[in-house]
Amino acid sequence: MSVTVRIPTPLRKLTAGADEVAVEATNIGELIENIEAAHPGLKARLCDDAGEIRRFVNVYVNDEDVRFLQGRATALKSGDEVSIVPAIAGGC
Repeated sequence: MSVTVRIPTPLRKLTAGADEVAVEATNIGELIENIEAAHPGLKARLCDDAGEIRRFVNVYVNDEDVRFLQGRATALKSGDEVSIVPAIAGGC
């Protein structure tokens, strides 16, 4: 099943400038593996050495944070939209 993945600006150099890519996956873990196969280098930006999503990377499925769902095991269905959002720190 195909899902749309929204790519943030800092990662678009790995997707040849594309702001969205279509990926076949049944859950977030599979999506990460499949997006890495199509666009090498993305997994290292999204996941730590243990394969878990980095704490400063937010992943949303249809506007719901996967951290509050089932993380990498969060199920996907055809037509879902996945957004990758790097955390932004700042202030004074």
